[in-house]
Amino acid sequence: MYEAAHGRAPAVATGIKRAVPDSVVFTYQGDGDLAAIGTAEIVHAAARGERITTIFVNNAIYGMTGGQMAPTTLPGQVTETSPYGRDVKTAGYPIRVSEMISTLDGAVYVERVSVDSVPNIIKAKKAIKKAFEIQLQGLGFSLVEVLSICPTNWGLSPNESVKWLRDNMIPYYPLGVKKDATTGEVK
Repeated sequence: MYEAAHGRAPAVATGIKRAVPDSVVFTYQGDGDLAAIGTAEIVHAAARGERITTIFVNNAIYGMTGGQMAPTTLPGQVTETSPYGRDVKTAGYPIRVSEMISTLDGAVYVERVSVDSVPNIIKAKKAIKKAFEIQLQGLGFSLVEVLSICPTNWGLSPNESVKWLRDNMIPYYPLGVKKDATTGEVK
C-alpha cells in the first residue's frame, strides 16, 4: 500500500504499475480528491490507458474535511461553503466524471453504481470485479464511480441520506455502464 498526496493517486499508481507491471494497482478516491485537485491526473491516466483501476466515491461533498462544496455538489445543494445552495451562475455545474472519462480512448470500462440498496450493492460488487478483471487482462484503464451517502455533512440521518441520494443524486448522476470497450457499449 502506498499513500499519495491529495489528488496524485493516479500518478503514483501509474508509476507502481509501470515499475511492477504484474501487480494489481488501484486507487480509491473521493470526489474532492479525484474531481478537484486530481482532475488532471485522472484524465491523463485514463487518456493514456494506464492499466489501473480507480474506485471513485462520489458523495457530492468534501466529506473528510468539513463538508465544503465539491466539484460534484449538486445545483442548490447546501454545504459549509455554499450555505444558500450551489449557485451554478457563480460556481458552475457539477462535473459528471464518469461521462467525461468515458469519452477518452484509453478508458476501457466506466460504470456508475450506488450503495443505496442491496440490489445496487450487488451491482456495485459486480462492477468493481469487472474493473479488476479488465486490469488483470491488461486491457486498459477502468473506473467505477460509487454514489454514496454522507449523513454527517449532509446534516441528515442515515435513512434520510439514502432517500436524498435516491431522490437527488441518482437523477443527476444516472447509474449504469458509461463505456465498456470489451463489448463495444458506450452511452
